[in-house]
Amino acid sequence: MRLCQIGCGEHARVAHGPSQARCARERPDLVLAGCCDLDAARAESYRRDFGYGRAHTDPAAMLEAEHPDAVVVVVPVERTVAVGSLVLERGIPLLLEKPPGETAAEVDRLIAAAERGGHVPHQVAFNRRFAPLVRELRRRIEEAGPVQHLPYAMTRVERRDPDFSTTAIHGLDAVRYLAGGDYAEARFRYREMPELGKGVANILVDAVMTSGATAHLAFCPVAGVLVERATVHAHGHTLFLHVPMWSGVDSPGRLWHFAGGKPVADLGGDRVGDGTALFERGGSYREPVAFLDALGAGRPPTPDLRESRQSVEMAEAIRNRRAAYRA
Repeated sequence: MRLCQIGCGEHARVAHGPSQARCARERPDLVLAGCCDLDAARAESYRRDFGYGRAHTDPAAMLEAEHPDAVVVVVPVERTVAVGSLVLERGIPLLLEKPPGETAAEVDRLIAAAERGGHVPHQVAFNRRFAPLVRELRRRIEEAGPVQHLPYAMTRVERRDPDFSTTAIHGLDAVRYLAGGDYAEARFRYREMPELGKGVANILVDAVMTSGATAHLAFCPVAGVLVERATVHAHGHTLFLHVPMWSGVDSPGRLWHFAGGKPVADLGGDRVGDGTALFERGGSYREPVAFLDALGAGRPPTPDLRESRQSVEMAEAIRNRRAAYRA
């Protein structure tokens, strides 16, 4: 299996590079063939630090030279469709960093590219779905029974991005994953703070899922602490999750499970999963593992673009300051 990487920026370095290097150590058949970035020095640094064979500055030329069996794309969202289509139309399996486009229409263009390439296997890198503590929460939810209500809170410090939706999409997608279903409808409220910058706002979402569960999401980008927390209520069960974030105060994360009013589990993020490094706790390592395992077994990777589309729709609704969404 020959793997190539397109995009060697900061996120690739802290999340994907260490994950790929570990996969290469554990899989004798995995060859880190080539990495590519428009910045030659950045590509060379990525090659050297994570064990790639050659560094490139032209994605198309790299694909021609290296003949990869799979490609990982981690580029700015405005370049995602063009670069992702370049890979998919050549029939090469793709692991694509989130969000897979800024709009649902862009996701549709990528889906069409995958079809033109011969229904190419692909996976979107929503790392919350692969974080060991989040997966343990999902496992316990499946045992406990259907979700009744799911609050999800994401706070950041001095994130004055004009468009916070490309970060909020993590929470939007995590709720779908934990609830085990899509959004049926949602209402949005915004507390705009123009004095802090264009587009800066607290974002509140009240949703009903297709399963009948309700959800409340709160995104506060200019709060006083970096945390991400979920609470899940099912019949007779309540679970609290502190999602392990890169530099958050909750790291390495924690999961509490109560049943019938009594504690039944208290799991720290350093006791669950694949290791204690940030890229392991946060799910980045399990992304390529799941992708490569699926390709090796001949089964479709998940989540694919079609599965990811609604998360992009919800983020697009926030970007456009819509008041409501209905599937």
